Amino acid sequence: MPRLEDAQQSLLPSNIKTRTQNAWDDFTDFALRDNVLEVAVGLILATAFTTVVSSFVDDIILPPVSLISPSNNNLDGKFAVLRRGDGPNGREYDTLKQARDDGAVVMAYGEFISKVIRLFVIALALFVIARVYGWAANDSVIKKQVKCKYCRNRISEKAKRCVNCTSWQDGREG
Repeated sequence: MPRLEDAQQSLLPSNIKTRTQNAWDDFTDFALRDNVLEVAVGLILATAFTTVVSSFVDDIILPPVSLISPSNNNLDGKFAVLRRGDGPNGREYDTLKQARDDGAVVMAYGEFISKVIRLFVIALALFVIARVYGWAANDSVIKKQVKCKYCRNRISEKAKRCVNCTSWQDGREG
């Protein structure tokens, strides 16, 4: 790890020098652990994956779903006015933004439906990725579970003992 040069260290008071060096060592010990780096890479990939899935939902899935409804708006733009606002736009609202800017109480059911669809598409995509990984690596990410014979909690299919009640699953107890 990079350290302060000896000439630079002599310029600092000894207390600050020691505390800074200890803080830097603690930070590098924390930041460069394997699991922290794996989590950081996973979060970056998850952000990119979410962007792609959001684009897929917004640009491919939602436009045909919007055609089902009688109005010609996008699904995100569908809303119901529960109470008109006090602003100058006391007329019909053309967009959700107009209604909100006017202070109206609106139920934005289009945004909710859009987010629910996005959730299901992301869940389906993750399930497919897990299945493909299990097929390619011969190690299933999706673990089969069964109910314990005694406590009825769900445990791994391969478990010899229940993690909840510690009973043997092969019939030793009876």
